[in-house]
Amino acid sequence: MATKIRMSRAGAKNRPFFRIVVADSRSPRDGRFLEKLGTYNPLLEKGDPQRVVLNVDRIKHWLSVGAKPSDRVARFLHEANLGAKPVIRETPKKSAPRAKTQERMKAAAAAGGEAAAAPAAPAEAAKEATA
Repeated sequence: MATKIRMSRAGAKNRPFFRIVVADSRSPRDGRFLEKLGTYNPLLEKGDPQRVVLNVDRIKHWLSVGAKPSDRVARFLHEANLGAKPVIRETPKKSAPRAKTQERMKAAAAAGGEAAAAPAAPAEAAKEATA
């Protein structure tokens, strides 16, 4: 059985609260799980100790028997020094602007660079004229 350490959503509408659970990878997000390992409350401030609560001993156990954390949970584990930092994936090429748009953006950046250099030249000429 392939197990995952992932988040299960709880809480009311517009008031998210997540349980960090270990579950069979085939079970639904909010469905059956094997064990609750902690909680995550995104409504609390980042420095609050109750924002992410982890049961470190049980997480170490599940990692040792082969459970794989989801990307978000892997970030939490990295912050708690329990695992490696997850790899940030490259943005897909599908979401990149089309070729003509990229050319226009490059031209605008080049024109913006020239425009920034152009106002500097009259200011220097004015300094030379007064000297």
